[in-house]
Amino acid sequence: CLPANQERFANGKLVTVQFHPSAQVVMTAGHDRSVSLFQVRNFSLNPKIQSIYLESFPIYKARFSVDGEQVIATGTHHSLFFVYDMMAGSIIPIPKVRGVEEKFLRNFELSPDGSFMLLIGTSGYLHLLSMKTKELISTMKVNGRCTASAFTPDSSKIYSYSKEGEVFIWDVRSRRCLHKFEDEGSLEGKCIAVSRNNQYVACGSSSGVVNLYTTDTCLKENRPKPVKAIMNLVTSATCVTFNPTTEILAVASRDTDEAVRLV
Repeated sequence: CLPANQERFANGKLVTVQFHPSAQVVMTAGHDRSVSLFQVRNFSLNPKIQSIYLESFPIYKARFSVDGEQVIATGTHHSLFFVYDMMAGSIIPIPKVRGVEEKFLRNFELSPDGSFMLLIGTSGYLHLLSMKTKELISTMKVNGRCTASAFTPDSSKIYSYSKEGEVFIWDVRSRRCLHKFEDEGSLEGKCIAVSRNNQYVACGSSSGVVNLYTTDTCLKENRPKPVKAIMNLVTSATCVTFNPTTEILAVASRDTDEAVRLV
């Protein structure tokens, strides 16, 4: 296959590549301050649909909304974020969310049911926003600093991974902490993922070890034993993700070239 973004290579580091949830479209976004959409064809050139440019806004992360109608983009050093409405063709800046006192807003997660946006703040704060209005619903706090979070497939719970290697499980409806457990051997938490069938939780740490747990043990035990410890990465595990059928787990590190493993 040809490179997905053959018609417009980025001028800077790419931070996001994501397929549209329902259309034959792929998005790329990165430090050159642009978000580009390409039509995906099998073996011919993938034509560029459009590019949008966000002035003075190197992108940290961009994601399609669950319905595929919007793109949410956060910057590397900004407290505002952008919403690109693809139906209207408009770029909407969200300059300040009332009740969210953060110098930078970078990392975020979208709930699978399309109702919520979770902003991962500094000092352990997690801000739950309504996806519809982009207004604050509630704020939660973990001990220490939160490095990564993941919604369960039914959007009822949030797993938050702290820099200190603890995982907090939150009830989305009541915003109450249901349970917390220690990730075995973790010196610093980096990334977390929940499988689509809600059977497994994967935690990746700075040592490169990715621990795989069953969700049952995560909800009950304070120090659960991993089903498997994946030790194929020698640098920090910065990305873990399950395939839709929960048969393959991808583990990767951005700290070195070609550090991607499929388990």
